[in-house]
Amino acid sequence: MYQQLRNYVGLLALSILSISCQQQGNEGSASNENISEWPQAVSYEIFVQSFYDSSGDGIGDINGMTEKLDYLQDLGIGAIWLMPISPSPTYHKYDVTDYIGIHPDYGTMDDFKNFINEAHDRDIKVVIDLVINHTARVHPWFQESMKGPDNPYRDYYVWAKEQDIKDDIEKKATALDSDNIEQWHEAEGNEELYYGYFWGGMPDLNFDNPKVKEEIFEIGRFWLEEVGVDGFRLDAARHIFPDDRPEDNHQFWVEFREAMQDINPDVHLVGEVWADAATVAPYLAGLQSLFNFDLGYAITEAVQEGRDNGLADSLQAIHTYYTNVNENFVDGTFITNHDQNRIMSEVGNDENKAKAAASLLLTLPGAPYIYYGEEIGMRGMKPDENIREPFLWDEANQAEGQTSWMEAEYSTYGNVQPLSAQKEDESTIFHHYKNLIHFRNSSKPLTFGQLANMPSGNETLMTYWRFHEQDSLLVVHNLSSQDQSFKAESKLENLVFSTHDENTLEDETIYLKPMSTSILSK
Repeated sequence: MYQQLRNYVGLLALSILSISCQQQGNEGSASNENISEWPQAVSYEIFVQSFYDSSGDGIGDINGMTEKLDYLQDLGIGAIWLMPISPSPTYHKYDVTDYIGIHPDYGTMDDFKNFINEAHDRDIKVVIDLVINHTARVHPWFQESMKGPDNPYRDYYVWAKEQDIKDDIEKKATALDSDNIEQWHEAEGNEELYYGYFWGGMPDLNFDNPKVKEEIFEIGRFWLEEVGVDGFRLDAARHIFPDDRPEDNHQFWVEFREAMQDINPDVHLVGEVWADAATVAPYLAGLQSLFNFDLGYAITEAVQEGRDNGLADSLQAIHTYYTNVNENFVDGTFITNHDQNRIMSEVGNDENKAKAAASLLLTLPGAPYIYYGEEIGMRGMKPDENIREPFLWDEANQAEGQTSWMEAEYSTYGNVQPLSAQKEDESTIFHHYKNLIHFRNSSKPLTFGQLANMPSGNETLMTYWRFHEQDSLLVVHNLSSQDQSFKAESKLENLVFSTHDENTLEDETIYLKPMSTSILSK
């Protein structure tokens, strides 16, 4: 059935493209104007603690990010996603103790409001991580909840007797992803256990309690109305209710979106649902955007293996499937994020392969997210701290902004060229990212356009059309370590962008150097 869907989508897209190409004339090239619009703009994910330190304590902070907004604007970034910034007992801050506060290591609420204002002055939107599946164990709500069944906060969390839990698990034994006893935890002075899907330090909130739901809605309203953020990245969006209640999860996000749109009709919500397309799709009824984990894996696989792995056809099929749920969905695309090994390490520290991955990401449909440091080729392998290491700014001036809260194992000045040096060399991965982002920002087909696969007959080439209204572009990636050529069936007149100076178009044949990309128009 899935293959039939892919075949149908391919035929439909090609027929649309044929009509588009007949109408479009000679309008393939991009202008210098930035036409990228929220939420299709390129976003940049920041772990504040590792980014830029303005106070000299070795910890990245909000004022440090404000100092670097000009850098992000110059890179071509249109939105920033911040990992959690609220008070928390852990370095990563995904276990919140105060939902309407700023972690003191990062600064103050006034600092953050100033950051938002400065970002908005540069036409950069700000999205914050909202972690509502669970709180910290030391959150005041949970501390009250532990005081006993009669406490008014007891029902803010999920408590049950151990035997009742075991009986319930046995009943669900055949259910996919059913809960297990390891997700239930002891609390001193309590006969009952509490539920914590991820671990005991993160007790899950009880969204069957209307008071909890309203608390969370008020928290969202606070950040939108009082602080001025533009949206939320919604952590663990699949786990608001247990896995055997997916319909309740879907409905919750519909209600959440409606409540947030009452405050800001343009609020952007991007959810983390780490699952296959069939599981992800129903969440689009409530969330405008979801991260495309499958695409990230497919991009990595393609550059690792040096071949066309059917990525474009698969992406077309997924997009058609999603459109049936929400025709205005925004595909949150990325290569890797803060929970995954960095792309540079995944490809064996091969900069050319990391560049090819960026070329794929930034020429495919969707709203791309770049994890901080990808643009300078930072490395990192799990455990998590090692994929969240300090950004490398300037080896000669480390006293100016360099974070040092941890000693890096992978991204050190000895094995990653800092930004200051990369800026001086046009061949670096930094300029590769910057050039691609700026071209994408000036191109309607790349920013807003649809996708149609264009099989080349050469498995080392990945080729596809991007088209929007009367404008179309052919994107050709050479994923191999050898020179390649490709003669397109359609007449191509202009080589409008290339990642390698020696790529050429001669007599409608495209010549590409190894691990490079060219974009052409009719």
